[in-house]
Amino acid sequence: MRAFYAAVTCLFLLFFFASSAMPVVEEYMPPPMTEGMFPCSNCHATMEVNRKKRVLKEEHTDIKLHHAETMRWCLDCHDAKNRDKLRLYNGDLIDFTESYRLCGECHGNVYKDWKAGLHGKRVGYFAGPGKRTYYLCANCHNPHDPKFKPLKPEPPPYRPEENHDGISR
Repeated sequence: MRAFYAAVTCLFLLFFFASSAMPVVEEYMPPPMTEGMFPCSNCHATMEVNRKKRVLKEEHTDIKLHHAETMRWCLDCHDAKNRDKLRLYNGDLIDFTESYRLCGECHGNVYKDWKAGLHGKRVGYFAGPGKRTYYLCANCHNPHDPKFKPLKPEPPPYRPEENHDGISR
């Protein structure tokens, strides 16, 4: 039995030291983009900037803004001059792959939870070295209408000693 524990300890130490040599790699799932709509500059480069809040009647008619719509307009998040970028509150431009930074400006508590792995989806290694892939806010929430639609709850779980009909045996 002593040999067994010694072998398990050696394997654990070997795994621990081998894995600690692996680098931590963080990557982000690409944001969902409507096909044919990016880069935005393909259309917006020649368009005059119109900052007036309005219902869009020509393009983007499928976008209904239900995200603080009484206080927000497209150009609060999208940069007016470079439509291929998002604009932070301080004026810094970021790529759509860094959209979590923009979301975090208003949703700080959720952003903190997301970075810690408590909110949203992350796959891969949660602790220690290895590859971690974070899903962006926009992978689960529509940035223009972020609330989830109501879901019908699943039935409660049953105890292992019960049959699926709920009767104990």
